[in-house]
Amino acid sequence: MAKARSRTAARKIKDRWKSKKWYNISAPPSFDNVTIAETLADEPDKLINRVTEVSLQDLTNDFRRSHIKLFFKVYAVEDGTAKTQFIGHTLTSDYLRRMIRRKRSKIDAVYDVKTRDGAKIRIKPFATTDRRIQNSQKRAIREAMKKTITLKAKKSTLSEFIKIIIDGRIGSEIYKSCKTLYPVKRVEIYKTEIINQPTIEIEEEKPEPIEEETTEQKKKEPKESDSKDTTEKQVDEVDESEAPLEDSEEQEEEIKEDDGNEEVSSKEESEISSESEEPEEETKEDDLEIDEKDQETPKNEDALVSDDESEIAEEKKDNEESKDKTEKKSSSEKNE
Repeated sequence: MAKARSRTAARKIKDRWKSKKWYNISAPPSFDNVTIAETLADEPDKLINRVTEVSLQDLTNDFRRSHIKLFFKVYAVEDGTAKTQFIGHTLTSDYLRRMIRRKRSKIDAVYDVKTRDGAKIRIKPFATTDRRIQNSQKRAIREAMKKTITLKAKKSTLSEFIKIIIDGRIGSEIYKSCKTLYPVKRVEIYKTEIINQPTIEIEEEKPEPIEEETTEQKKKEPKESDSKDTTEKQVDEVDESEAPLEDSEEQEEEIKEDDGNEEVSSKEESEISSESEEPEEETKEDDLEIDEKDQETPKNEDALVSDDESEIAEEKKDNEESKDKTEKKSSSEKNE
């Protein structure tokens, strides 16, 4: 009997893994509803309040953001997908250790801030310096950090504020505000926690598509110009139809005057052309004279060269004659 009872009990026990299903976990709309992970559950209600941890590199495919860890919490399940809310982020411990060294100061703080849509966030920023600084300088830097964070939170919604924090823009603004007090080396927000979710629904202002508007305007402009051209043509046709016809005599007189003007203009053109031809002939004659002179110049040069050669030959002869005379005199003197 005991064996039979154990067999029946074993049959009644169900395999829990077979009853479980896979559910996709999607990010909130501020992160473009990207699928973050997959999880198992036998009932969808058991997925609620589960927390998933994802690095920003998995969402953006940017390896430079691998040190940022994001946390999402499931609040509803619809059609096999679990919807999540952003509940905070942190930086990895190795990234923080790299920035902190000996003989340097670390200024950290904790602030609770409210956004424009009623959400409450706890922010933990910190700043580092190249050297150790005094406590009074640390207090001034903390006040500047608090001022910039609170002003930025009041002007933006929760999703906008989270994007500013993750992108590092708020860190750069804090750096600029603290630079006048002391030259800070680095400013980071290493942790955030959302205490209360937003209570007011505010639609985010989407940037208007500028390119589409310009293309539409360009399309409209040629249409308007075509319509204007058609209206002008219609008006011209009406004016021509309504205009009174001129007398035939007046038309003949105008034609005669035009013919007379054309004859006068033709005569003037012929005179101008004849005047232009005369200087051309004169220029040709001048060119011929210059060529003749150029041809005569080498002849004169040849004559000058021949005269020079004859003079040189005569001088040589005179020199030879004088040498002969001197030799004869010398020989006669020796004989005596």
